[in-house]
Amino acid sequence: MPSSDIKILAIESSCDETSAAVAVNGKILNNIIATQSVHENYGGVVPELASRAHQQNIVPVVDQSLKNAAISKDELSAIAFTRGPGLMGALLVGTSFAKSMALALDIPLIEVNHMQAHILAHFIDDPKPSFPFLCLTVSGGHTQIVLVEDYLKMKVVGETQDDAVGEAFDKSAKMLGLGYPGGPMVDKLAQQGNPDRFKFPETEMPGLSYSFSGIKTGVLYFLRDELKKNEHFIKENMNDLCASIQKTLVQMLLQKLRKAAKQYNIKEIAVAGGVSANSGLRSSLKELAEKENWKVYIPAFEYCTDNAGMIAMAAHYKYLQKEFVDQSVSALPRMKF
Repeated sequence: MPSSDIKILAIESSCDETSAAVAVNGKILNNIIATQSVHENYGGVVPELASRAHQQNIVPVVDQSLKNAAISKDELSAIAFTRGPGLMGALLVGTSFAKSMALALDIPLIEVNHMQAHILAHFIDDPKPSFPFLCLTVSGGHTQIVLVEDYLKMKVVGETQDDAVGEAFDKSAKMLGLGYPGGPMVDKLAQQGNPDRFKFPETEMPGLSYSFSGIKTGVLYFLRDELKKNEHFIKENMNDLCASIQKTLVQMLLQKLRKAAKQYNIKEIAVAGGVSANSGLRSSLKELAEKENWKVYIPAFEYCTDNAGMIAMAAHYKYLQKEFVDQSVSALPRMKF
């Protein structure tokens, strides 16, 4: 490859996935991910265990990514890393590693906002959205509607005021006695259930804001009351419960997205983040898109969950703008747009 090529190694360690990717001129060559199964026993991500697992995984993951791309570390143009938002201990591992490697190689260092990277994952493969577009970013930690005017010009126009939709899925799953992560299990069982069987409360919020704490409380009290009448209620109605909870959460997401699309007069709609893999959200979005004449974009599944490919994509655009940071940079768990 010519020396003028932009070769970036990207590292993602915001939660419980240790990932490395190599991009050359904005093309993702690989996306290596080491998942952490240790959290399954605890019903959620344990920050201390996550950070220890990142320490064990980061060297082999980076090594495999470089070997897979057939690029030596001396050929790299820059090192990129997730600065935030995320778990402090987890972010520190990736940040420290990236800083050390960039210092040793004497090459630029690029910080990346994890949530912006989820949005820029749409530019990894075709078809790509046209600017301006709206992106519904949905994960275990975030629920946001973002107005995207350019690769690095984004504005949050609506977001949750309490819990993220992914957390609402996981907590509901826990109440139903399902394992972790609960969201995919709710989705799987919902496909066999009747989504109109049970009604759950939807919290009305002003403007484009969301609130998901109310539905969690609603599910909790509903199950408590039904279990008093029949101790086998959950087991006997599992599929319908999952389908009804999923329908409520998806409806809440899409009502505000529709409102935002009308408010900004935008027909280009993107969805990103782990919850974008949900089949109920995908089918309802497809239905709504036909009614509203939207063009909808969802990245390939491997780029929906936390991964370094999306970090590399964001870093490519930052490299073009020479947006580098120095060695004083530190992890920022509550990093904003």
